[in-house]
Amino acid sequence: MNDSNSTIRQPSLADALIPLAALAGLIAGALALFGLDALDGPIQVALLVCCVVAALIAIKNGHEFTAVQEAGRGAIASVTSAIFILFAVGALIGVWNLSGTIPTLVYYGIQVLSPGWYYAAAAVICGIVALSIGSSWTTAATIGVGLVGIASLIGVSPEITAGAVISGAYLGDKTSPLSETTVLTAQIVGVDVHQHIKRQVWTSVPAFLIALVVFFVLSLTGTANVTDAEVTSELNDLNQVFNITPLALLPLVLLAYLSIKKVPATMALLSATLFAGVLGAFLQPDVYADFVTGAGNAVVESIKAIWLAMANGFTIDTGIPDVDRLLSRGGMDSMLLTIWLILGAVTFGAILEEFGLIRRLIDPMIAAAHSTGRLFLTVFACGFGLNLVAGDQYIALVLPSKIFKAEFAQRGLAPTNLSRLAADSGTVTSPLVPWNSCGAFMGATLGVSTLLYVPYAIFCYASPALSVLYGFTGFKIERTDPVPTEEIA
Repeated sequence: MNDSNSTIRQPSLADALIPLAALAGLIAGALALFGLDALDGPIQVALLVCCVVAALIAIKNGHEFTAVQEAGRGAIASVTSAIFILFAVGALIGVWNLSGTIPTLVYYGIQVLSPGWYYAAAAVICGIVALSIGSSWTTAATIGVGLVGIASLIGVSPEITAGAVISGAYLGDKTSPLSETTVLTAQIVGVDVHQHIKRQVWTSVPAFLIALVVFFVLSLTGTANVTDAEVTSELNDLNQVFNITPLALLPLVLLAYLSIKKVPATMALLSATLFAGVLGAFLQPDVYADFVTGAGNAVVESIKAIWLAMANGFTIDTGIPDVDRLLSRGGMDSMLLTIWLILGAVTFGAILEEFGLIRRLIDPMIAAAHSTGRLFLTVFACGFGLNLVAGDQYIALVLPSKIFKAEFAQRGLAPTNLSRLAADSGTVTSPLVPWNSCGAFMGATLGVSTLLYVPYAIFCYASPALSVLYGFTGFKIERTDPVPTEEIA
């Protein structure tokens, strides 16, 4: 940073509030003017305008524009891996539709999943998968996509299904020793990862049980608007268009294996994509030929079809609107709006963090948190607030873990309390924010707008609520000897 310390002024409270007021006003305006279409560009523009507002405040306080640029570069660098994962997921969805993997998953799923318990089953399935592989994103991009597609075909709500998928995915991610966010939280706070997971169970399991009860009630009170005859017809049509065979599910097995072996997400996703593309060329030759309107040579047709599906997604016209909407998706280009959204959000958050605007808001909150319950509420407000303004779950997870670590030690609160609370506040609430990297990813991947699934992501509400409640009641709050301020590193 090229700033001269002699000319830098500390941000005032007004400095910290103005960018947040701009964000709230512009987001509200975008939603009022464009509705759900606000995520197709207007909110992205709003976030970039907010970046300018925050940058002007930093410059007013004596920071040089080069320092603002450096903060922006750091923000973009921090989400490089997420961007490549998004591209890989877009390619995977396109090729898995082309190769018959997703159609096969849907075909079998329709036959074994009943509308009477569909939402709860979706949550449990995704919870098990995410626990096994340690990734909410991979779970949503594979099993989740299929479950949302099945929902449309059997007449249950895709929005509620998306909420159930996210509830299960984040339960598994949050309690898996393979999850990078779980490991990261434990490392930052300074606790053993297995001890951290044990403490997570005390909020995660009750929260998931609450979610299951709600999903069972929603299943019983809702009515499927598709008859058995229509479902049978859709199954027959799927079977006529695609060669439905368990072999088409081998890419899913490969992806699970690579994820368990901790192969980097982008590499695992692209490997499963290419494997599905090659396998599908043998299983679905007619689909490949129709997709590229026949190139004359089977090998050329296959290469062209795989390449096109990875780039622009797969399209098909079966004559069944729900099937066509399910399968005509994917492609790297389908993720560009989401990437635009993430870049704007994390850049805004990085400027707020780098130039002390976030800290200016948090320090008075810590000083006012005189009781354990209020301290827990403050940590939650910080984590969720950072998901709102910083647009990235890692910022919302790492920053509170660092900021509150000393405060917990001084008050004689075991670090496992903070690690659990930080995960509940930062990780779990991230998919609730449309412009957050996780919310944007889930909306783009599942094909359901974040604003539509938010009311049904029950686990993402219940887990942090229980965590804060424990702080006020003292339940499962572990204590240690208070550490004097001068002994805290």
